[in-house]
Amino acid sequence: MKKTELLVTPISVADIIPLSDAGADAFVIGEQRYGLRLAGEFNRQDVEKAIELAQSKGKKVYVAMSAIFHNDLVDELGEYIKFVSDAGADAIIFGDPAVLMAAKESVPEMKLHWSTETTGTNWYTCNYWGRKGAKRAVIAREINMDAIVEIAEQAEVEIEVQVHGMSCMFQSKRSLLGNYFEYQGKALEIENRKQQKNMVLHDKERENKYPIFEDANGTHIMSPNDICIIDELQEMLEAGVDSFKIDGILKSPEYILAVTKAYRKAIDLFYEDPDLYDDKKDELLAELEEIQPENRPLDTGFFFKETVY
Repeated sequence: MKKTELLVTPISVADIIPLSDAGADAFVIGEQRYGLRLAGEFNRQDVEKAIELAQSKGKKVYVAMSAIFHNDLVDELGEYIKFVSDAGADAIIFGDPAVLMAAKESVPEMKLHWSTETTGTNWYTCNYWGRKGAKRAVIAREINMDAIVEIAEQAEVEIEVQVHGMSCMFQSKRSLLGNYFEYQGKALEIENRKQQKNMVLHDKERENKYPIFEDANGTHIMSPNDICIIDELQEMLEAGVDSFKIDGILKSPEYILAVTKAYRKAIDLFYEDPDLYDDKKDELLAELEEIQPENRPLDTGFFFKETVY
């Protein structure tokens, strides 16, 4: 039986070796010009170095080209895909068909992972993109466990599921915060992955705080809780889900490292003996609850809810 991949989003090149040693099988990297909601910014030199380090450890690297592209960037796509291919990346993550078309023209052998974060809700759609050239489909976070298992059993492509981290609830291509403060006559510099860690929308009625930040792709409002499914992996492992993703956006390197170690242990225990995993899963959940920030409760997202979309 093929072991499910543990996919992690590092913050910097310095995280590649520690996360590899912690048990990550693959990494998502990229730069915000081409990729959406990345845990860290990787320029071209960083991409080359990260791939070199990861592959020295026998790990894979997937480069994100999942942004929403307008006409002004379309002409750059083929050249960037060729750069990614020459750097030795194992796959490109895309949502816009423009990336798929550019890849077919410039590097037709490049492996592609389809990810829109929202519309991977059924296996017909996954197979549609598979027949267009994608080798993997990333499942939407708004569907439940039963639907995920059915997709995994019916899909003709690899299936990726996020198992830990925050989710995006809203995105606008506009700089909503910057425009608001400019309208008020106030200067506000919003630096991606720096100041935005302390920026939140506060829902007093529900006592929820929604992290918010702006980057080259606009405004992103994130969930008030973090998904954590470390104690409920068995159904997906039995169904053959190909990849579990830990999303490290707005998290510290230390946090991502600890979470990676915990999920590595959980996956390995299951493949050694499902009963061992069953015995230890509550203990693993407790370990993660211990390191979780007080203002970021853990929950199971939509895994055990009626699908909401």
